[in-house]
Amino acid sequence: MEPTAGPGQLLAISDLHISYPENRALVEQLHPTGEEDWLIVAGDIAETVEDIRWTLATLAARFRKVLWTPGNHDLWTHPKDPVQLRGVARYEHLVQVCRELGVLTPEDPYPVWRGPGGPVAVAPLFLGYDYSFLPAGCATKAEGLAYAESTGIVCNDEYLLHPDPYPSREAWCRERVARTEERLAALPADLPTVLANHYPLHRHPTEVLWHPEFAMWCGTELTADWHRRFRVATMVYGHLHIPRTTWHDGVRFTEVSVGYPREWRKRSQKPGTARRILPMEEREEVEAGDRGTAPGVGRGRGGTA
Repeated sequence: MEPTAGPGQLLAISDLHISYPENRALVEQLHPTGEEDWLIVAGDIAETVEDIRWTLATLAARFRKVLWTPGNHDLWTHPKDPVQLRGVARYEHLVQVCRELGVLTPEDPYPVWRGPGGPVAVAPLFLGYDYSFLPAGCATKAEGLAYAESTGIVCNDEYLLHPDPYPSREAWCRERVARTEERLAALPADLPTVLANHYPLHRHPTEVLWHPEFAMWCGTELTADWHRRFRVATMVYGHLHIPRTTWHDGVRFTEVSVGYPREWRKRSQKPGTARRILPMEEREEVEAGDRGTAPGVGRGRGGTA
């Protein structure tokens, strides 16, 4: 586990969606506060490998350390991407891109932040989802999907995110959860953690979605107690496009997404600013945020991301 060399800030951002020119410009303007800053990029950079590479190369040249975890958009096999790898092969290709750039991934040893607020193990996670965040009144995935279809809210993952060679996205998720759980359990028992995943580890952040049925594509009940089990100082996530901080069982959950231009233009805060994870503010109020859907929401089969 590699320490940092001195003071600095542990920062986080997600859902950069740089296929939008306005969002690409935000990345061009994103800089550290000092030479020792680390940056967590919690998924959904773009839909093409070329755009993901450009973003991570740009940020890796500026920050002391960059940590990446994939979002659903990163893993899409999009018809506009010349790289048509699917599922695990696409993920492994992106991990290789990160290694070429010196960016840490969920496949690397978890580094220890020893700057202000440390020491803390910083763990980028790749877990996926298994449709267990079911809509009220639904008992199975089939019932949940049928309900979502009836409302017109269906995630484009159903058409673009392939689990190959796993038989389903939920099977891939369960394998990732089991593997990650073993790694986290092996960390020293007295070492706090910052867990960064594209999706929240607990369902409560999805309770403010305008379309609650979209929660099915937002995580897994298998991680519902991880914020307690693994000494979590902060759980960092994105995906919902509802940047805010909540507290659950005394643990801080921070959503760090930028989102689409139509979303961030409505907010009062400066767009494209990374959130400070450590050192933590002495008093941080729960932020109401704003209600939203999430990336990749389609209106039935005709929907777009």
